[in-house]
Amino acid sequence: MPFINIKVQSDYDKQERLDKYIASIPQGINRSRLKSGVTEILINGKKAKLSQKIKANDQINIQWEDNIPDDIIPQDIPLDIIYEDENVTVVNKKQGMVTHPACGNWDGTLVNALLYHWKRDAVHQLKNGSSQEILEKRRPGIVHRLDKDTSGIIITAKNRETEEFLQKQFKEHHLQKEYIVITTGIPRARDGDIRTFITRDPKNRQRFKAVLEEQGKFARTLYHCIASYGNYSLIRVRIKTGRTHQIRVHMKYLGCPVLGDALYNKPDSLFPDASLMLHSCQLKIRLPQSKEYSTFRTKTPIRFLETENKLKQKFDKVTQWKKSRL
Repeated sequence: MPFINIKVQSDYDKQERLDKYIASIPQGINRSRLKSGVTEILINGKKAKLSQKIKANDQINIQWEDNIPDDIIPQDIPLDIIYEDENVTVVNKKQGMVTHPACGNWDGTLVNALLYHWKRDAVHQLKNGSSQEILEKRRPGIVHRLDKDTSGIIITAKNRETEEFLQKQFKEHHLQKEYIVITTGIPRARDGDIRTFITRDPKNRQRFKAVLEEQGKFARTLYHCIASYGNYSLIRVRIKTGRTHQIRVHMKYLGCPVLGDALYNKPDSLFPDASLMLHSCQLKIRLPQSKEYSTFRTKTPIRFLETENKLKQKFDKVTQWKKSRL
């Protein structure tokens, strides 16, 4: 995915829109192409729009993509469906499946599979319009997402009313999401409440980092270490906010990066072929036309069982912890 990282010259004295400025610079992008492909704009580290006026010394970071297909097509891809009714489909997403089409992954996604399962037609993609309208066309029914290599529960909406109903719960955090994770490293306290801000790492635009200063977005993660063996831990995580890479960033901040995480951790000598050991195991949420909360759970993935079994055979279980509560 291409990036534009530039700093406005110090003698710049115009009052010009960002998109016009980008189109005017050497190796820039014309406005229509930029508008149809932009996925994120940051000016001085804060989210911005193409219409924002720029000034001297502004740091501009733009993430964009090209070659958008004309249609998102239904594809016959098997799904592990946990629950379904006239409004929702709850799926146990397999590891390696992208949630919705994006640059480099225009097919084979959960959206492609859902369109086929719901017996829907192809969804025509917008090439012009607002960035929000363009992105919404790529993710029909998607109200939240999991990273490609994170497996587990994801709830999807079959109609616009349900989509708005569920999105409101995610936005206001009126739900409960729980994960299991295997990490390298043992947390100092068995239970903890991590509260930081999360911002994009200026040294690597694909990564995020946790900071205590008030920048980026606030993020809160509760954790409980179920068991530790050697220098590895099985941890249950409950997130109170839903930031990009939140668990992966907070586990690294804790000193316990996720096993198999190529972005935030180093290759592991004991598990050199480990994939990302992060799984969404439980979701508690209120469905449309229901006053009670519904709880959805999955079985522990085989990759977790095999890894934990190897750890039990090789190491004694850690039994001493500092006293702490969530």
